[in-house]
Amino acid sequence: MKILVTGANGLIGQHLVYSLSRSHQVIATGKGSSRLDLARGTEYIEMDFTNDAQVQAVFSRERPELVIHSGAITQIDDCEQNQDACFLTNVQGTAQLLLAAEEFSRKFIFLSTDFVFDGEKGNYREDDQLNPVNWYGFTKIQAESTVETSEIPWAIVRTCLVYGNSISGTRSNILTWAKKNLDEGNPVKVVSDQVRTPTYVDDLVMGIGLIIEKDATGIFHISGEEFLTPYDMVMAMAEKGQLDQSLITKVNASTFSQPAKRPLKTGFSIERAKNLLGFTPGKFENNLRKMFEGHP
Repeated sequence: MKILVTGANGLIGQHLVYSLSRSHQVIATGKGSSRLDLARGTEYIEMDFTNDAQVQAVFSRERPELVIHSGAITQIDDCEQNQDACFLTNVQGTAQLLLAAEEFSRKFIFLSTDFVFDGEKGNYREDDQLNPVNWYGFTKIQAESTVETSEIPWAIVRTCLVYGNSISGTRSNILTWAKKNLDEGNPVKVVSDQVRTPTYVDDLVMGIGLIIEKDATGIFHISGEEFLTPYDMVMAMAEKGQLDQSLITKVNASTFSQPAKRPLKTGFSIERAKNLLGFTPGKFENNLRKMFEGHP
């Protein structure tokens, strides 16, 4: 199958391309030059998915059977402070991709987030009420709504606090950021009042692979099963890596002056993904071991 992936230079995008290229022809796309180590059968094309002419040119030439849209502005505070740019990328860009997919492709998979929820209760199911507390979450709801009107089969994958080793030059996630600072002897402050079900990037890619394999449609929550705070995660990582835990300070969200509000308690029920896809995420401790063993 020929699969087009957006956001291919990011953590999720790189792992998707790396995994899918083993059994599919992959068209990796991103803004700017490639940061990927391309496998055979994989092509990288510069494409700004907010640019309709570029999107039409790529789709009419490549005619991908499946589109996986992982590209977005995901920096929460940037979205809050630059709402027009965030809306252009996350909502209008998704709509343009979807129009092209409806013309040239057979299916569309969209990556979304736990931040579509308000964080009042946690353990969210796919059909729970959406109520974002920040602009980023609002744009992802708008994009989800657009996908749900598609004229071709679609799937929405919501995920939560993705972590893992980058393959090549991607932005830090909570664990790689903390490890780098602790390795350098720098103190870190980590929040303990935000609860998530953190998602190992390889598990997320596996879940998307199962959606492709089973030709599943609809909304799926794909994450880990363990409810952890960022502080829990960083302390466990420091213990596993024999790093100096005294450099880690437990704080709450009010310690930081941030433009965007974060939901306090999200995290997912993944029963639908387990029952319909056979999705089984790894344990956090085992995933930490894989990271320290150098798994990409």
